[in-house]
Amino acid sequence: MERSPSITNLTQALAKFHAMVGKVSKDAKNPFFKSNYASLPHIIDEITEPLEKAGLVLMSFPDAEGLTTILSHADSGEYMAATYTLQVVRQNDPQAQGSAISYARRYAITSILNLRISDDDAEAATRPVRQQPVPTKVAPTQEQFAYIVRYLNGTDAQKKQAKEAMSKYTFNKDQQDTLDGLI
Repeated sequence: MERSPSITNLTQALAKFHAMVGKVSKDAKNPFFKSNYASLPHIIDEITEPLEKAGLVLMSFPDAEGLTTILSHADSGEYMAATYTLQVVRQNDPQAQGSAISYARRYAITSILNLRISDDDAEAATRPVRQQPVPTKVAPTQEQFAYIVRYLNGTDAQKKQAKEAMSKYTFNKDQQDTLDGLI
């Protein structure tokens, strides 16, 4: 992390920001993992006005090092900055790079502003690993099947998610024929 020599004004503005912004709700669903998360546009919508009223400016810049996020105080110029190294599976794939940047922005904004987003407070990461019974496969709903088909036509990361999801379902002959044609 990098910062200006003084962050007194920045800290006071950040305290003002925290008094205005509430808990950020989870507005999006991941259909494959059946989990909810706060999307980047939703987070930005929730923080824009409180940032402006507190006199704070938040910037993110992707570069060769990764994604650098800077929080600065508009009047004094005081700042704090941190760089997140991007983990891009396919370096020459612009969509993969864009996804990595969006993902990093979401976590960088959440971290640098210390946003409250409803979660399990890392409880899942601290639980001992238990052997789970092998679940019985079920037929996907029409919506789940549509997501799988859409993801099989998407990026490599989406295809991987679709294939993981496919292992959880049993498909009728027409569905299996469709999937075979996409794989």
